[in-house]
Amino acid sequence: MNVDLHCHSTASDGVLAPALLVARAQQRGVRLLALTDHDTLEGLDEAHRAAAQLDVHLVNGIELSCTWGGATIHILGYAFERDAPALREAIEALHHGRWQRAEEIDRRLAAKGMPGALEGARAVQQALGDSGNAPARPHFAEFLVRAGHVRDRAEAFRKWLGAGKLGDVKQHWPELEAVVDTLRAADAWISLAHPWQYDFTRSKRRRLVAAFAAAGGHALEVVNGMQPAEQVGGLAILAREFGLMASAGSDFHAPGDWSELGLYRPLPDDLTALWKRFEYAQPAVVTL
Repeated sequence: MNVDLHCHSTASDGVLAPALLVARAQQRGVRLLALTDHDTLEGLDEAHRAAAQLDVHLVNGIELSCTWGGATIHILGYAFERDAPALREAIEALHHGRWQRAEEIDRRLAAKGMPGALEGARAVQQALGDSGNAPARPHFAEFLVRAGHVRDRAEAFRKWLGAGKLGDVKQHWPELEAVVDTLRAADAWISLAHPWQYDFTRSKRRRLVAAFAAAGGHALEVVNGMQPAEQVGGLAILAREFGLMASAGSDFHAPGDWSELGLYRPLPDDLTALWKRFEYAQPAVVTL
């Protein structure tokens, strides 16, 4: 595989600095890469500098948070105008929202007898690399492990931080339609991230895809890492039904984690790959 359109650096909740992430991608044979940190463009300058030295085509990318149907949803944007006013304003609002969310998680954990979570999560985050963004749930999970409140990160998410748990704070995100509008105003290509990861019934997942398509989205992330093949098949059916292109990526966060750069299941042959729309992608280089 030599395309990866979904990965994270220390600018959000990954563990590798942007330059190190690009270098690892290059070493693994990735030649078209999108850095898609959560709600920030902070890592792109460093990533672009590294990519220019390593013969990697780096696409501007971001993973924006929003709400739909009472759940937090993630939308991927690619190849956008970084200085688009609507995008800058949305990112600034999300920056503040993420700090408000982190403070609320801290309050909720303290009320359950786990004080100092924000300070501890921030220390975990800063040890990985300087960032002006709020610590994310993986940083809080690591704090809970180090403080002895849980055995491991999996338990932290299962008991305190996962979907529907105490640390799953949603109220600071915009609606899905507003995020799609923001990305369209920045001339982005837009994909719905990991549609199978949301805890939805089959019918609710279909309604989400329908709402995303109606809002003006372009693609589904049909392939997210090594998710089960039957999920890829189910998402391919939805992409065909709603006339959407397909995107694919590892959703890499850390070496030795559940995913690895450039590693994901094959995209079904009949789907149109989103990256073929990126104006500088050459078919001889960017193929699966």
